[in-house]
Amino acid sequence: MSIRGAKIYGPQPPADSMTNWSLAPLERGVEFVCPNCGKATIIRSYKSRKLGISYKCPVCGFEGP
Repeated sequence: MSIRGAKIYGPQPPADSMTNWSLAPLERGVEFVCPNCGKATIIRSYKSRKLGISYKCPVCGFEGP
């Protein structure tokens, strides 16, 4: 029996907004609203923050560090 292509049901862990990396349960990620428009929620993983990967708001296009 193979598990390739198997679908896992249940809640999905949050993912980084730009890199789409899943956040581990105990990872020190951060979730905040866009500082420019306040409409979109941006999720950043610890790894993307440490590497300095910028983020972009999907609503207004604001880019941050």
